[in-house]
Amino acid sequence: MPDQKRREQQEPDAGHDTAAERSAPETDAERRRRRAVFLRELTEARELRARVQPRRARAARMRQQMRMRTFRW
Repeated sequence: MPDQKRREQQEPDAGHDTAAERSAPETDAERRRRRAVFLRELTEARELRARVQPRRARAARMRQQMRMRTFRW
């Protein structure tokens, strides 16, 4: 939650679209910037989950390794 509060302080109108933003088409740069933020937050969430639940994270890594070993072309 503290990260969310910090983000709201940095971007006071985050999540609140204005009429001008909705009518204007989104540029590629804006879309890439939003995507980069999303992917950064997703990675951060995965790392946090791995730290909080190490046993589950290890089991998930093992399952992924097994999937990669059994994958056939």
